[in-house]
Amino acid sequence: MSTLKPLVIKKGGKQRFGKGFSMGELKAAKLSLKKALKLGVSVDPRRRTVHDENVKALNEFLAEAAKTAAKEPPKSKAKTRKPKSEKKQ
Repeated sequence: MSTLKPLVIKKGGKQRFGKGFSMGELKAAKLSLKKALKLGVSVDPRRRTVHDENVKALNEFLAEAAKTAAKEPPKSKAKTRKPKSEKKQ
């Protein structure tokens, strides 16, 4: 998966890539802060705006992440080692 950056509209109508998604955009995409950080989605707590393009990008990212998770086999649990027995004297 590639890095996910939001579009931010500057004064004058120009668009640029932002530092991270706003909490409102995460909420609109039904994504919690904890889960977003776990998935590697950048979050900018200073932003307050909600752009539809960013919400759509988050939803597409979540759909792609779900497909990828479905394809990967579950990770096997690590085997526990038995402690070494003491040497017999």
